[in-house]
Amino acid sequence: MPNYSVFVSQKFDAKLANQEKAFCFWVEKIFDKLKENPFVGEPLGVKWFREKKFKSLRIYFLIFEDKKAVYLVNLSGKKDQQKIINSIWLLFGAYKKELENLLDK
Repeated sequence: MPNYSVFVSQKFDAKLANQEKAFCFWVEKIFDKLKENPFVGEPLGVKWFREKKFKSLRIYFLIFEDKKAVYLVNLSGKKDQQKIINSIWLLFGAYKKELENLLDK
């Protein structure tokens, strides 16, 4: 399996900046895992939309096999899990466009 590129959305980056160091360190490890195998974590209804959890926090990411890219789009606690999942479904087109813009740079 070819290596994937990993990108983060502005929303993800902003939320990550407010997290404790242990979580940020874990996210760095996940980046490396996603580059080698983007299909880690739990699928959320489809193969290309997944979450990975660390204690009570979850990261949400989209896999674009045709672009060999993974896009980390959001993170949340268990309490907001369904709200975040629903918003990602609604904003999928916008996330795809954001990723395409990042790939063009």
